[in-house]
Order: sequence, then structure tokens, then C-alpha cells
Amino acid sequence: MTDLGLMSYYLGLEVKHMKEGIFLSQAGMQKKFNLLDCNPVNTPMETNLNLSKFEDEEKVNQTLFKSLVGSLRYLTCSRPDILFAVGVISRLMEAPTSSHMKAAKRIFHYLKGTLDFGKFYSRSNDFTLKGFCDSDYAGDIDNWKSTTAFVFFMGDCAISWC
Repeated sequence: MTDLGLMSYYLGLEVKHMKEGIFLSQAGMQKKFNLLDCNPVNTPMETNLNLSKFEDEEKVNQTLFKSLVGSLRYLTCSRPDILFAVGVISRLMEAPTSSHMKAAKRIFHYLKGTLDFGKFYSRSNDFTLKGFCDSDYAGDIDNWKSTTAFVFFMGDCAISWC
């Protein structure tokens, strides 16, 4: 076994070791879908966007859409700020339409403007476990199911979220 030093890249995660802690990011994902030249937007999803599985629009390539959504789901490992928007488009993989694809690409437009964002784990001796949760009531317009979310912190570092 050989010591290769500090980890700098692991399964698509860029790992930066600093004196204050560890920073994780996935800036390279933009290149995979050729979205480096897109215009950045301020939010990952339009306000009050209502997407339905049953929209009567032009269908898009289901394989491409699933690949895009799968990559976005993996991005949530270091970017919890996109988790809600990714959850919304994840519900639409059965029969994606052009408006679904537009919503998925908007998340990448948001990521373009926030390439330097990521997840920072600070060095700390605080091991206090805190948890927070929230939900809506019947927010899914197709089946009236609720959306629930949670985040757990150890000290000031988020360790689990959904």
C-alpha cells in the first residue's frame, strides 16, 4: 500500500484541504453537459413553478433527461442549495417534456453563476447534533403528496440532508 498524500479528487468531488477545514465542490459537472456558455440566473427554479407529469407538450429525449437529473442528484452531495429544485424535476422522469428540460437546464444556469459554491466542513471540537425539518401540505399538483425536507448538523457542519 502506498500513501498518495491528501485526497484532492474523489468520484467527481473536488476536495480542497485548508487550515480551517475541508471544502468540497463539483465545478467540473458543467463541462459534462456543455453548459459552460450559458447565462447565469439567481435562483435554481422559477418562483411558483408548477410542473406536471401530464403536460401536453413536445416530449424530449428521456435518456438525456434522466442523465441530466441523475447528475444533478449527485451534485446535491456538495450543493444542498439545489436539492428542492432537483427533487421537483426528479418527479418528472417518466415522460419529460420541453418545459421539464427547461427547468432542469435552469438549475445548471444557476450553477454557472455559483461555480465557487460548495460544502465547507470546518475544523471544530463541537459535536452537538442538531436537526431541522420542514414540509408543505399537498404541494405536488399531480398526486397531492407533501414534500418534506430535513437537515442534520454536527456542530456547524451539515452532515445529512434531504
